[in-house]
Amino acid sequence: MAETDAARLAGLIKESNSVVALTGAGISVPSGIPDFRSAGSGLWENVNPMEVAHIDAWRRDPGRFWEFYGQRFGMLADKEPNQAHLALARLEQDGLLDAVLTQNIDMLHQKAGTSEPIELHGTIRTSSCLSCGAREQLDRVVEMLSESEDGIPRCDCGEPLKPDVVLFGEMLPEEAINRAFDLASGADLLLCVGTSLEVFPVAALPGETARAGGKVALVTQGPTPWDERAEVKLQTDVEEDLAAVLAGI
Repeated sequence: MAETDAARLAGLIKESNSVVALTGAGISVPSGIPDFRSAGSGLWENVNPMEVAHIDAWRRDPGRFWEFYGQRFGMLADKEPNQAHLALARLEQDGLLDAVLTQNIDMLHQKAGTSEPIELHGTIRTSSCLSCGAREQLDRVVEMLSESEDGIPRCDCGEPLKPDVVLFGEMLPEEAINRAFDLASGADLLLCVGTSLEVFPVAALPGETARAGGKVALVTQGPTPWDERAEVKLQTDVEEDLAAVLAGI
């Protein structure tokens, strides 16, 4: 990353009346959370997501679903935000960032101090019973997993719990995605951090910003469909890149 790229992005942030951040799995990798697709380390490297992370798979075999996800959820509960999460929280606290839209379910933006991140793919914070509507917090679900004889956390009514994350085959939460499109269309600058911009409908958000006359900036490793259209792309290391941007503000 050239230093001028960070300085340029810092300038774009300072001159914009409305800045919105969109984050993906790449922002959480420095916190020890693997992303989904990286060769050798991605979450789906040795697992077919359609077999374990589809809503039909949860309905068909909740035991196998929780065997895979239970370990991941327990691991996520102990992770801490990294300097990239903290940088976005700092921008918000300084009045330079209006909102954080995130594809992540790991709660790290909240832990970093972002006030109300818009969680487009749900959250591991809670799990719900689709039969009676009861909801349990993550800590309790982890306890249930360790205590369950069949490895399935169950509601008091006896039905399996489902984490409040968006599985394959499910729609994104309507309120969250509608708000995301409204914010993107009203942004002078959409700052895309740690996302490959491949998964729709979230991948359509930069287009909303551009059509409304706003600019798109990228802080992410690897190619994206917006590499040639973005105002600037930083791709060295997400923590180093955002630290350099903060230093220029």
